Amino acid sequence: MLKDYLKLHFIVLLWGFTAILGKLLTVPPVELVFWRTLLASAGLALLLVARRAVWRIPAGQVVRLLAVGSLVAAHWITFFLAARLSSVSVCLAGLATLALWTSLLEPLLLWRRVRGYEVGLGVITMVGLYLVSQAELDQLLGLGVAVLSAGLSALFSVLNSKLIKTHPPLRLTFYEMLGACLSIALFFPIYSHFFTQGEGLQLAWHGYDWLWLGLLAGVCTVYAFSTSVELMKRLSPFAVNLTTNLEPVYGIGLAVLVFGSKERMATGFYLGTLLIVFSVLIHPLVARLMKDKNPEHTPSIPV
Repeated sequence: MLKDYLKLHFIVLLWGFTAILGKLLTVPPVELVFWRTLLASAGLALLLVARRAVWRIPAGQVVRLLAVGSLVAAHWITFFLAARLSSVSVCLAGLATLALWTSLLEPLLLWRRVRGYEVGLGVITMVGLYLVSQAELDQLLGLGVAVLSAGLSALFSVLNSKLIKTHPPLRLTFYEMLGACLSIALFFPIYSHFFTQGEGLQLAWHGYDWLWLGLLAGVCTVYAFSTSVELMKRLSPFAVNLTTNLEPVYGIGLAVLVFGSKERMATGFYLGTLLIVFSVLIHPLVARLMKDKNPEHTPSIPV
C-alpha cells in the first residue's frame, strides 16, 4: 500500500509539470490536446501490440470508452486554457476543487450515500484554494476555467472507477486517448470557424515544441494515465482524488523553479497549501475512525 501511495505522489508530480509544459508550448490548447492524444494513442497502440494484449472489445463498450475519452479531451483543453488565461499557480489552485467535485458526483453516479466528512474536507480544500490563489481580477477567468476543468476531471474519474472493473488499464487508456483525439478532430471544423479569429488551425510545431510534446505525451500521458488507472484497483476514489490536491503544491513549486519571479506566491499560498496538505493527510484517519470501508467500488483519478 505504501508503494502505491508513493507511486501516486510521483504521478501527481508529473501532472503538476503538465501545466508548465502547456505554458512552454506555442501550440494553442485545442491543437495541443489533439497532438497529445494522437501521440499518446499511437504509443499505447504500440504497447498493446508489443505485449500481445487483447484490445478488441464489443462495439458498445468501444463507444462507451470513446465517450469518456471526449470528457478527458474537454478536461485537458480547459486545463491548458486556464494556464494560458492566468498563471500556472492560479490554474493549479483551481484544480484543487477536484475533491469537492468528487464528493458530490460519486453519490450521484455510483449510487452511494453522501459522506459528510468528504464534503467537509472538500470545503477545507476550497478554503485552501481561496488562500492559494489570491487571484487578481484579470485572473478570475482563468481560475473559473480551472474549476470547470476540475469538475470535468472528477466526472470522467468517477466513470472510470466503474470501467476499470472490466477493462485492463492499458486498453482502457488507449481507447480513451483515441476517443479524446477523435472528438477533437470532429470538433476542428467548428473550432476553426468560430474560435480562431480567422487564423484557422495551428498544428505546426515551433522551436522545442517537439520535445515538450514528447514529454507531455510519453511521460505525463502514457505512463501517468495508465499507471493512475491501474492504481484505481487498490485505492479509493476520494482518497486518490484528494491526494491529487497536492498537484498545485508540486506544480507551483516546479513553476517557481522554471519561471522564477513570474510565479509570485503570496502569504496566502502557504496558508492554503497547509490546508490542502492537512485535508490530504487527515482523510485516511477520518475514514478509519468512521469505519468507512467500501471495497465494492474502485476509484479513478484525473490527469
